[in-house]
Amino acid sequence: AKAQKLAETWGVTAFRSVEEAAAVKDAIFDLATPPGRHAEVLKALPDGAVSLIQKPMGNYLGEATEILEICRAKQLKAAVNFQLRFAPMMLALKDAIAHGWLGEVVDFDALLALDTPWQLWEFLLKAPRVEIAMHSIHYLDLIRQLLGDPLGVHAKTLGHPNHKVAQTRTSAILDYGDTVRCALSINHDHKFGRRYQACEFRICGTEGAAYVKLGLNLDYPRGEPDILEIHPKGGSEWVTVPLAGEWFPDAFVGRMANVQRFASGEDAELVSSVEDAWHTMALVEAAYKSSAAPATPLAAKP
Repeated sequence: AKAQKLAETWGVTAFRSVEEAAAVKDAIFDLATPPGRHAEVLKALPDGAVSLIQKPMGNYLGEATEILEICRAKQLKAAVNFQLRFAPMMLALKDAIAHGWLGEVVDFDALLALDTPWQLWEFLLKAPRVEIAMHSIHYLDLIRQLLGDPLGVHAKTLGHPNHKVAQTRTSAILDYGDTVRCALSINHDHKFGRRYQACEFRICGTEGAAYVKLGLNLDYPRGEPDILEIHPKGGSEWVTVPLAGEWFPDAFVGRMANVQRFASGEDAELVSSVEDAWHTMALVEAAYKSSAAPATPLAAKP
């Protein structure tokens, strides 16, 4: 009934089954489905179809692997909706790094102290994996794009005694060897007013640095303006980078545009293809495994 009402409002078709929708010719299939249902929907798509899959790419790495194998077998041109890569401040940050304005990146810090309204997503209130799988996965994916795949991860993710959401706080260190330091400190339970809340990245290189404020998460869903400032190589002060657009909705526009342009041959690369996205899922899985494993114990006092 809800689907039919929306269809009438916007003049579109409300399909009665996956098979009926999959029969549409020359379509790009946008899978806004729960992660545990992605695989069965992908199986129903015609061979060679183009698809954008909502993140995460399955609930667990095993499901991500199944999705990858389905896409390979059916030769699907499929990407995962890791849309933070397309946020204006992140596109500009990536460009600045590519131009060498920071030198070699050696430090990446993500600091979040937020009051996130989890009640907006009722299905998350009972989900076994929440913070990393549904939220910080975006940051891990972006870090992979900027720094490459880490050697491993040390992580601890946990809930909070004031509610029953599975995890809302995470600390993680990504191991990039002896040169790059990468750390995330994330707390969605900072319910003490705006003054000391934060949602920011600090990226330091050998010759410059960047500061990013992810404004959307502050007072979500209204948000605040995004900010990108760069202290460039050879510069003496911070420079504010003018941004065309905001994380929402522009990142979603860019994400789908890349899928469409890849399908038409205008873009050579399908960003966050299932082949690449699988590695983000592997990082997420490693973080949960690390969290479940015991930490290095302290020696007993003799």
